[in-house]
Amino acid sequence: MEYLERRRALVESRLEAVLDATEPDAMTDRLEHVSLSGGKRVRPMVALLAFEAAGGELVGEDGRGSEPSRNAIDFAVGIELVHNASLVVDDIIDESELRRGVDSAWAAFGYGPAITTSDGLLGEAFSLFSADPRAMRTVAEAMVELGEGEATELVERPDSEAAYMELARRKTGALFRAAAELGAIAADADTYAVDAFGQYAERVGIAFQIRDDVLDATADADDLGKPTGQDAEMERPSVVQITDMSPDEANERARTESDAALSSLSAADTVDSEAVGYLEDLAEFVVVRER
Repeated sequence: MEYLERRRALVESRLEAVLDATEPDAMTDRLEHVSLSGGKRVRPMVALLAFEAAGGELVGEDGRGSEPSRNAIDFAVGIELVHNASLVVDDIIDESELRRGVDSAWAAFGYGPAITTSDGLLGEAFSLFSADPRAMRTVAEAMVELGEGEATELVERPDSEAAYMELARRKTGALFRAAAELGAIAADADTYAVDAFGQYAERVGIAFQIRDDVLDATADADDLGKPTGQDAEMERPSVVQITDMSPDEANERARTESDAALSSLSAADTVDSEAVGYLEDLAEFVVVRER
């Protein structure tokens, strides 16, 4: 685990530095409340692991000793900020008062400040992508998909497994895909490799979302770190609510997506590195996680 912890420390250090440089102080406090209150940092880790699996090298004591390393870490932090911005909006829509075991942004600061917090997170994120046109395009496309997914969830309830899977692809898979593609872009991978890494991560994201739905229906709120039963209460699209799948059957569906992710990863032009093994482990983990 030391391997992963070193990379997570790179993300945390850069994330803290980016947030500390924001203004005014009130905004800094809100951004830090949202982004430094915990979180699994799955998406930034996907970005860094994809970077190394595609042949990139994290050099220098803080991983910022070369342009590829700097880009990889900045892209990893940026995708985490985009994700956090989306969570702020999710909590407003769902009226969720708890996120990662602490008050959600709107519960802590009010609706208006929460919205500006989300905007601030996005602004900081795009400043980290701005030096690379491919990175900007990748994240912009993911944001379009995410927005369409959020809108669909609000106004057009999916009524079939196929419609649910498309929603999961947009709502969760898109940011996972962007994370992996950003890592591959930082490593200067070719278009085919970037796409293969993206397909891997998109499938992981869909599996993650399916498992998230199962946990919402079955887990204990204290163990999960956020309220449970929200999908049913809010009449929100959930694989458990939309289909006739039992939680066990839904978990098996997540396993199918995980297997597809592994197939896509094997098709990518990866180098022989520990990073590939950890990407494989992630595809397995999202199916069995308890938080």
